[in-house]
Amino acid sequence: MSMNALDNIVPMNHFETMDSVDIRDLERAKALLESAGLATRLTDLLGTPIEKGLEMLPERWNRRVMQITRSALSKAVQSAVLTMKTSHNKEPSKFWHKVAVGTTGGIGGFFGLGAMAVELPISTTIMLRSIADIARSQGEQIKDPDTQMACIETFALGAKSCDEACESAYFTVRAALASTVSQAIEHITQRGLAGEFSPAIVRLIVQVTDRFSIQVSEKAIAQALPAVGAAGGIVVNTLFMDHFQDRATGHFIVRRLERKYDPALVKRIYSML
Repeated sequence: MSMNALDNIVPMNHFETMDSVDIRDLERAKALLESAGLATRLTDLLGTPIEKGLEMLPERWNRRVMQITRSALSKAVQSAVLTMKTSHNKEPSKFWHKVAVGTTGGIGGFFGLGAMAVELPISTTIMLRSIADIARSQGEQIKDPDTQMACIETFALGAKSCDEACESAYFTVRAALASTVSQAIEHITQRGLAGEFSPAIVRLIVQVTDRFSIQVSEKAIAQALPAVGAAGGIVVNTLFMDHFQDRATGHFIVRRLERKYDPALVKRIYSML
């Protein structure tokens, strides 16, 4: 919604405590966070309804995807965030991360579903590094446990927003993860992220996996289509990365504004946009 249209609905005194530039940034963040889900984007790209493929999957497939996704996310957490270095670069390196993930997508496109256990950990690690890079570009301190957990949290934000009756899928997901995130941050602050994961970090990975595995299934189905092949797998993986880069950008814009303003104010204005 444009600012002019917004003025006709909400009196400007609701926004007097937030700078107009920041309101536009928040509007952009909402557009990125509440945009079409991955299944819709894949359907538009391939002309095949991905949702129908999900409905036809056997229960054992869902369990296998959950196992692979959880393992991939665990490996990514251990390697990606820990190796990120502090940098003063303002703009994140989105393009090169897309190239890297697109290349691994060729594996899935060529070998099909059987390659997912090999390809997904690599793709997820690259994606988490990209998410951390985006966080850094929005002023986050990458070695801060709060930032590290917010990067992991991003994988739970991949689904499309709930229906219009819902307050906001974005804030609903964050609220659902808040307690586990807080416990994980406390553990990392005291003991660090290296070594064996604490129960709190394991719980967070499990919670995020529940949501992230849906997009993983959508991606896998798209790559398994006979007409896709290795070249199509590259395109699918690039779209997969682009989807989560958008979610990460929106997420860390909101967090930047929450550091500048009262988080309750940010949430209230977000709901009005």
